[in-house]
Amino acid sequence: MKITEVRTRVVQWAGETAPLPPHFCTNPMDLVAPRLSPETMQTFTFHGWLVVEIFTDAGLVGIGNAALAPLSTKQLIDSHLGPLLIGEDPWDSEFLWQHMYRATMAFGRKGIAMVAISALDIAIWDLMGKSAGQPCFRLMGGRTKARIPVYASRLYSIPLEELASEARRYKDEGYGAMKLRFGWGPTDGAEGMVRNVELVRTVREAVGDGIDVMADAYMGWSLDYAKRMMRLIEPFNLRWLEEAIIPDDVHGYAELRRFGTTPIAAGEHEFTLYGFRQLIEARAVDYIQFDTNRVGGITAARKISALAEAHSIPVVPHAGQMHNYHVTMASLNCPIAEYFPPVDVEVGNELFWYIFKGEPVAKDGYIDLDDNLPGLGLEIDEASLAKFKVIG
Repeated sequence: MKITEVRTRVVQWAGETAPLPPHFCTNPMDLVAPRLSPETMQTFTFHGWLVVEIFTDAGLVGIGNAALAPLSTKQLIDSHLGPLLIGEDPWDSEFLWQHMYRATMAFGRKGIAMVAISALDIAIWDLMGKSAGQPCFRLMGGRTKARIPVYASRLYSIPLEELASEARRYKDEGYGAMKLRFGWGPTDGAEGMVRNVELVRTVREAVGDGIDVMADAYMGWSLDYAKRMMRLIEPFNLRWLEEAIIPDDVHGYAELRRFGTTPIAAGEHEFTLYGFRQLIEARAVDYIQFDTNRVGGITAARKISALAEAHSIPVVPHAGQMHNYHVTMASLNCPIAEYFPPVDVEVGNELFWYIFKGEPVAKDGYIDLDDNLPGLGLEIDEASLAKFKVIG
């Protein structure tokens, strides 16, 4: 089997989007917002997506995707990485990964280049699964759990009554865990800290102590602010505090982990095996949260998972989606997975529900993977793409 063509398409949402209120979610732009606009969350919406298809002379097509900077990622694949794959056997996946990684080393290693490699590597694994007639998780070692427990990941900073109602709904639907987002950061002062605590208190009181609650600052805090907040949230027994500070401040994460008792989670915006080795060597995290379509694809995700397991650090991949679920199913060190409940388009995390057919729907707080669907088990929903502007 040889690769004959690499096709990329950027799909940009052309329909209506749910409006985002002020303080919907902290993010790295908050610290420069006074010079720009208070509506900084718009900078961190994802209303475009990259879809990759790798065609072969065997008639099989592998599907990959990426959500970060899709136009730039498409250009990099079209001009640099795609041509490297033509004529190659997708079963030589390790060689192909190394070729792409080393060919972009001078200008890549992280960011857009690694996102592009991720999208292609996911498609290559989809091809291998289809060629073998097996789901991808079986190529990685098979089932380690009957079903995958998932946590409901939404709960943005909204009016407290609405937030409590949403949290109770997830509990009633059978989720054993859920994650909320903070709405205020360093530029909001002590008053904002009080409001952040109100968010956590509201969710904890709504669901009780028998449900795991996590909270995400999405890189929006400084180390000083994070320390002050940790003192205030510790009584609520969070399972973890996620991305409290910017991802490059590895030593800051290590200091924050030593400072309090709330476990620290990070890695959504980290890249490559080496980046996670630095996090682990610094003793900076209690949970690792790589995203397979950012970190280098399934090839890299498996290596990072093994590294984390060797240090007894659980892996909880970011963002759900099939490429992460297959990694989770095949790893005993992945105890739970993130799950974005299907909703109207707002931030953009939910776009994959509109692009692909085959994503598993949670039931009673679990999802399962079909043993009889080869590869990732996904199809592109071509009819649904009519709701998008397609560039390709």
